[in-house]
Amino acid sequence: MSTDPQDVAPAPRRSIAVISHPDAGKSTLTEALALHSHAIARAGAVHGKAGRGGVVSDWQEIEQKRGISISSAALQLRYGDTVINLLDTPGHADFSEDTYRVLTAVDCAVMLLDAAKGLEPQTLKLFEVCRTRGVPVLTFVNKWDRPGKDALELCDELEQRIGLVAAPVTWPVGESGNLRGLLDPRTGAVTTYHRAPGGATLAQEEHLAPDEAVDVLGADATDAIDQAGLLPAPDVESFLAGRTTPLLFGVALTNIGVRELLDAVLRFAPAPGPRTTADGSDRAVDDPFSAVVFKVQAGMDRQHRDQVAFVRVVSGVFERGMPVVHAQTGRSFATKHAATVFGRDREIVETAYPGDVVGLVNATALAVGDTLYDPEGPATRFPPMPSFPPEHFVTARAADPGRSKQFRKGIAQLAHEGVVQLLISADRGDGEPILGAVGPLQFEVVTFRMEHEFGAPVRTQSLSYGLARLATDEDVAALAGARGVELVTRTDGTRLALMRDRWVLQALRRDRPTLTLPELLVSAA
Repeated sequence: MSTDPQDVAPAPRRSIAVISHPDAGKSTLTEALALHSHAIARAGAVHGKAGRGGVVSDWQEIEQKRGISISSAALQLRYGDTVINLLDTPGHADFSEDTYRVLTAVDCAVMLLDAAKGLEPQTLKLFEVCRTRGVPVLTFVNKWDRPGKDALELCDELEQRIGLVAAPVTWPVGESGNLRGLLDPRTGAVTTYHRAPGGATLAQEEHLAPDEAVDVLGADATDAIDQAGLLPAPDVESFLAGRTTPLLFGVALTNIGVRELLDAVLRFAPAPGPRTTADGSDRAVDDPFSAVVFKVQAGMDRQHRDQVAFVRVVSGVFERGMPVVHAQTGRSFATKHAATVFGRDREIVETAYPGDVVGLVNATALAVGDTLYDPEGPATRFPPMPSFPPEHFVTARAADPGRSKQFRKGIAQLAHEGVVQLLISADRGDGEPILGAVGPLQFEVVTFRMEHEFGAPVRTQSLSYGLARLATDEDVAALAGARGVELVTRTDGTRLALMRDRWVLQALRRDRPTLTLPELLVSAA
């Protein structure tokens, strides 16, 4: 006799994102978390960036060649009795949109800081995004085995620059570059580590009682106890309110402090909760099934060239094959091809619960921000995903005119995924579209993927535009004949006016007082 999944209590869930400035060790930490949860037996980052081919979260060929993460990756881990849905995000500012969308799909973020660099520009931006979205942040100071800043100095930096009080969960014994162990401020006990070669496997741990720690480690242990005592103890209430950040130290590459981080995720990160819908009501986790698409990715399977839509289950129970409604079209959507995703690898998923991330394969009808819901429940639609105003622009055309069909298909696919914004000018036509991006590295991704995935090499040419503004019907009429402005239409039908900079905008407004040209804020696409 089969059991109805609705009647089975699921394992507790946590949904987290790992975010940081580039080169802070984010993908390495993701692998270390997978290693500690026994999702993998051996880390692929054992040789650093020169050998990143084995890093499970960086599966795209361009990521492995460049040694950077350019796309978010979804992993599902089990730690103890808890299922952790872990999203690894790009650190580079050029891929801010992808990171921002991921933050709409998680309940907590782990911010990674480089011990030597502390708060970097992209780190500050990410903290602000988390604050805006109400996502609480755990902080992990990485690379404590290398010379870096003083631990208390990093705490002061957190409080002074972003208004978060550091509340230590672990504290380093020994200054940066001379890590002798990690102190648990609650008990005074210290864990020391014997590192595995290259960090390929778990480090061996030795646990010292408070008195023993002082005997063995001397002044370093007493200094750590004194320093940690200057800071408040972490508590869930102030963490969820965004006043404090539980603080941990370690070395992701050699798996030091990673177990403590997983324990902190279980201790502090909130379980999935209600989500606000587009009409302002709340969708509770025990309401009928609903989910939101936060990412679309093609090219994960080179042989079949399918498209995977990543959805965050918001409410109810997802069962593979269940009928659901695609809110944007009102049509039924088939869920037969559903999988959990571990980097590039997939495993068929039969059931998923609030907080889980499910990959819907061959989901060509779905776009970022779309809503799915159970037809037996009330019609639901979640707010659309944010779209950043583009600041860099190029024209693109097929290097081989005989591949124009593949060119159009590939460019449309990459725009559908959110890799770039696709802008069509009436003067240029769709054979030479304009691509808009937050950062120029996005164009490198387009060029690489167009050649290697779609077999349609492209030629791009930079445009001198650096500013995009919305163009109303009245603006379009008023801009007739204006020099230095190009009117384009985005794939969602939004019309934009492209120009070089704000000085051109000021001149246009001076000469044409009726112009509005409202600013493109972080908005729904």
